[in-house]
Amino acid sequence: MDSLAAVNWTAYEEDALAAIGSALSDAELEEARVKVVGRKSELAQALRGVRDRESGMLLNGIRTRLEEAIDARAQELARLAREQSAERGIDVTIPGTPVRRGRLHLITQIRREIEDIFLGMGYEVWDGAEVATVWENFDALTQPQNHPSRSPFETFYVDDDTVLRTHTSPDQIRAMLSRTPPIYMVSPGRCYRRDTPDATHSPIFLQVECLAVDRGITLADLQGTVLQFFRALFGREREVRMRTSHFPFTEPSVEFDVTCFICSGTGCPTCKQSGWIEMGGAGWVDPDVFRNVELDPAEWQGFAFGFGIERIAMLRHGIPDLRMFWENDLRVLGQF
Repeated sequence: MDSLAAVNWTAYEEDALAAIGSALSDAELEEARVKVVGRKSELAQALRGVRDRESGMLLNGIRTRLEEAIDARAQELARLAREQSAERGIDVTIPGTPVRRGRLHLITQIRREIEDIFLGMGYEVWDGAEVATVWENFDALTQPQNHPSRSPFETFYVDDDTVLRTHTSPDQIRAMLSRTPPIYMVSPGRCYRRDTPDATHSPIFLQVECLAVDRGITLADLQGTVLQFFRALFGREREVRMRTSHFPFTEPSVEFDVTCFICSGTGCPTCKQSGWIEMGGAGWVDPDVFRNVELDPAEWQGFAFGFGIERIAMLRHGIPDLRMFWENDLRVLGQF
């Protein structure tokens, strides 16, 4: 939070609005946009480091106002260009050759939306390495030595001690080793498993995991966080239910279902007439995981959950086959 406190955000917004308003061409406006709200801007970098709700709301508010100012200035420049063309006697009513604009891939859109949701709840976005040690990927998470996921037939090994991460959980281990709780983090990113590509599996996929470590956390906090997340993604009328399950690194473990967004819980083919759609696993961080990262489970409590980003996109938009995301068919991608 030092970098956040070091910036006068009122002055930042005023200077940014002045730069946007003084842009005299599309090129100058794009240069101002990249500087004030681009991925490498001070604002974007500060948003990635936000760890409390108040700062997240402040910075997201500034970003929204700046983006609105950019859109307004773009419309004003377009209007001025039309007026200048009319003064030169050019018939602007004749249609020209349209230039097709690119857009963000649907998976990128979903990932950024997920990041924004968690930033608004005060979480930090952790962008970790895709290569992990066996200890980070399996041992620290109390994965049994004979678990099938450790097999070279299931996991990509770089060498005997290094793998391409099979989930984003190694980011959580690194965070607990390098940070002093409380920790509120979300880690989206690519994962790798030796899966044969089909409608629901891919050897490369994106996952998002959430970790909260603090004093006095309960399962109600877990359920409330997941409920807020799903309602932001699928609509405010969504409901969430927890079911008991088992995972090596959480105890107790649960799985979450969300009310079907097609039939609103009445039953349909999408939810197999149950009214619920299975979303993913979660649970209470196992005390042994805390001991592995030298945290006292008597002092600290926490929860974690993880969901597939492609699965979220498939469910929200009714896409039947995840391979459609990567076939580069513009008839599909152009819809989003």
